[in-house]
Amino acid sequence: MDTSAKDADGRRANAAASEPGEAIAKPRLLDQVRSILRARHYSPRTEKAYAGWIRRFIVFHGKRHPLGMGEVEVASYLSNLAVQRHVSASTQNQALSALLFLYNEVLGKTLTPIPGLVHAQRPVRVPLVLSRAAVATLLDRLHGVPKLMASLMYGSGLRVLECAQLRVKDVDFDRGEILVRDGKGRKDRVTMLPVRVREPLRQHLAEVKRQHDQDLARGAGSVWLPDALSVKYPRAPWEWGWQWVFPATRSYMDRATGHQRRHHLHETVLQRAVKGAALAAGLSKHASPHALRHSFATHLLESGQDIRTIQELLGHADVSTTMIYTHVLNRGGLGVRSPLDG
Repeated sequence: MDTSAKDADGRRANAAASEPGEAIAKPRLLDQVRSILRARHYSPRTEKAYAGWIRRFIVFHGKRHPLGMGEVEVASYLSNLAVQRHVSASTQNQALSALLFLYNEVLGKTLTPIPGLVHAQRPVRVPLVLSRAAVATLLDRLHGVPKLMASLMYGSGLRVLECAQLRVKDVDFDRGEILVRDGKGRKDRVTMLPVRVREPLRQHLAEVKRQHDQDLARGAGSVWLPDALSVKYPRAPWEWGWQWVFPATRSYMDRATGHQRRHHLHETVLQRAVKGAALAAGLSKHASPHALRHSFATHLLESGQDIRTIQELLGHADVSTTMIYTHVLNRGGLGVRSPLDG
C-alpha cells in the first residue's frame, strides 16, 4: 500500500474514532471545559457544577458526543429536568448555562433559540425574615464560632460563604469595616463591622493567631490563594493577613503544592448550628443563616435607611433585587394601614 493510501486510511480511522456516536464522556472534553473555566476565573463551585451538568447531559443522550447534538437534544434534556425530575427554575437555568458554555465557549458552536423548551416555573417568593426578638433569641442559643459568624451575617449582611471566606486582612477594626472580596458575581464591596462584635472578634482572632503560629512552628500554616497570587507573592500563603478568619479545625495536605494547609470552616457547620438553635428556641419560622442576611436588610429599611445604601451593603447589582425587602416591612403592604385597625 503506498503512502497516500496509508494516509487516507489513517484519516478515516481518526474520523471514525471521533464520530459523534461513540461513548464520549471523555476526560479530554471535561478537562477542556475545566481549563477554560479556570482561565476565565470561574469559581471552583461553578466548575464542579458545570462539569456535572455536562456529564449528565451526555449520559442522558446515550453518551453521544455533544458535537453530534444540538438545540433539539438540549431542549429535550432541559424539559426532562422540568417535567420528569421537577427541578427548580434556578436548577434548570444552571444546567442551561453549563450547556451554553459547553457549546459556545468550548466547542465553538452557537446554539440558536431552543425550540420546544419547557421552562421550570420560577415561584415568586418574598424572603424569610426574622423579627428582631427572634434574631436575639436565635443568637442567644448559639455559642462559640457559630455565634460569632451568625452575628456577623446579621450585623453585616454577609452571605454564608462570604462569612466563611473572610480573611484577616479584610477586617478593619479602626474604620469599622469589612471588605468582602469576590462576592457574588466576583464583586468586591465594603460593609459595616458592628460595634458589638468587635471585641469578641478580636479575642477570636487572637486564638486563631496562636493556632497559626503553632502551625508555622511545625512547618505548616499556609493557605490557598486565588488567581495565582501565590506565584506573584511566594511568601503570602504563610502570612498572617491572608489567613482565614474562621479556619477549619483540621489541616490537610495540598497535593498540588505539598503544603500542609487549613481550609476555611465549612459553611455547613454554621448551617447545622443555626438550624439546631432555631429548633431549641422553638422558632416557628424555618430559620437559616441566609435568613439573617434577609433580616439585616429588612431591619435597616424599618429603621429608615435608604434603599440605595442597603443595595451597596448587600452587594446587589440591581436595586430591583433589593426592593423585594420593601414587601416584608412591618407596616403591611406599601405602608398602608389596614381598615380593621381603624
